[in-house]
Amino acid sequence: MSLTYAILSILVSAPSSGYDLAKRFNPSVEGSVGFFWSASFQQIYRELNCLEEKQWLQAEAVQQENRPDKRIYAVTALGKQQLCQWIAEPEEMAAIEDELLVKLYAGHLVPIQTITTKLEAHRQQHQQRLGIYQEIKNQHFKNPQALSETHKFQYLTLLRGIHYETGWLQWCDEIMLLLE
Repeated sequence: MSLTYAILSILVSAPSSGYDLAKRFNPSVEGSVGFFWSASFQQIYRELNCLEEKQWLQAEAVQQENRPDKRIYAVTALGKQQLCQWIAEPEEMAAIEDELLVKLYAGHLVPIQTITTKLEAHRQQHQQRLGIYQEIKNQHFKNPQALSETHKFQYLTLLRGIHYETGWLQWCDEIMLLLE
């Protein structure tokens, strides 16, 4: 997936400034795409300029008092058409690129304690991320059947995160037993 479609996916719901858009790529921001896609401020602003040149976005200048003017980006009809075409295209199954798995593959070279210490640290991080996801679910998605269509699809991504973290923790528990 390219950053282009991540940006369009966010902006199709609500126009936003580049700064506010960039915050949505931060995983510490609730409801952000940063949990499953990352991008730097520089990448985002560069992509916003390209999308505006392609006429997939339009920007409106907004004057602010005591602050620099800002631009609010919105998806154009052409941008929405391109996003819809992209959604309909088949996608490749994502490759797993996980540094921890490479280290585990060669883990026989170090003492077991080195690996179990590493696994415990990762376990805490995954448990913390699962807690964040569950808190978001409890605050914003209490009754999934009553959600608007837009929110249902956002909920689907949250469910994937919950299942990922739950599966990771189950896997970790299983391999920790094997290493005992």
